[in-house]
Amino acid sequence: MPEAAAPDTVLPMAEAQVSVAVLGAAGTIAPAIVRDLAESEEVAGMVLLDLDRAKAQAVADVQGGEKASAREIDARRIDELAGALDGLDVLVNTASYRVNLEAMRACLAAGCHYLDLGGLYWMTHRQLELAADFEDAGLHAVLGIGSSPGKTNLMARRAVRELGGEQRAIDSIEVCAAGRDPAAAADGRLRPPYAIQTLLDELTLAPVVIRDGEPAEIDPLTPGGAVDYGEPIGEAETIYTLHSELATFGQSFGCRSASFRLSLAPALLERLKELAGASAQEVAAAAREAAAPSNETVSIHLVRVTATDEATVTVRAVTRPHFGLGGSIVSTAAPAAATVRLLARGSLRTTGAHPPERCIEPEEMFAELEARGCTFSIER
Repeated sequence: MPEAAAPDTVLPMAEAQVSVAVLGAAGTIAPAIVRDLAESEEVAGMVLLDLDRAKAQAVADVQGGEKASAREIDARRIDELAGALDGLDVLVNTASYRVNLEAMRACLAAGCHYLDLGGLYWMTHRQLELAADFEDAGLHAVLGIGSSPGKTNLMARRAVRELGGEQRAIDSIEVCAAGRDPAAAADGRLRPPYAIQTLLDELTLAPVVIRDGEPAEIDPLTPGGAVDYGEPIGEAETIYTLHSELATFGQSFGCRSASFRLSLAPALLERLKELAGASAQEVAAAAREAAAPSNETVSIHLVRVTATDEATVTVRAVTRPHFGLGGSIVSTAAPAAATVRLLARGSLRTTGAHPPERCIEPEEMFAELEARGCTFSIER
């Protein structure tokens, strides 16, 4: 992958304002994206789409800064969604990854750019099959531009560049993520960092790792050992989980091995294990009863890249509360909102459907995120 020149340190002004649709607007992550976009000069207006219009309107009222309106929509009805996107510039899909393909096809029908928060590996592969359609239409589709996947993909690209880019063979890429919510420890309530069903999918579906250059499945909940995340989380136990980065890292970086490990607070992990064997009705009830992450949460991501000569670079990102919202939510929301701004400025490098490492410059994204409560460090 050719390396582009580093961008200027001063962020460019918007080339044009864009109109944005946010799908799944009543969910956990979307309100932070709406708040971020409401404060972005690149955004002219927003339409918040959700199965529950009243909840979406509440998000518009609280977070939309008079730029947002709400509309009821069922994303599984492609024609209906395409009609709602008519005349809009970009869709930010924060809904379940299960509707990613329908949302992409609606964007193609409406001539609308597309972003999402990830496809949980298997869906990502199916989405990449639409790359030629988006390229032919002159549209951008950025697949997985939350915290992980998303920020971590660009952290990997930054580490590879630090090691010499294509001039140096890459042996392994390790991605580790952790978040902690002090409020959950204090009140004992279930406070998942994002949708419970997605968390359960991550814990129950077989994780995929790259071994000897090929994808391989391992058992769900396979222990990943202790990882030192640094302050304020410190050392924490991890498990391997299914994640979208592993769908693209092999082709993007030519690495011989790669993995994703997650550290959840012990009480949250135990509750999720109980729900893993529960009925759909019990899971739905748990989701209704769960509390939102507090505004005290902190999220940490580590990406460690090792070359075949054993030279290693580790990129660390720490996201703390911002906008009065917790770091775990902002960590996922801010990259998506930043990508809308980069698109408006004409900064995305290529049309078609791509993972972040193939279409976004890490330095441009990092500058955006540093203005949203995230700090980065690089250790070689």
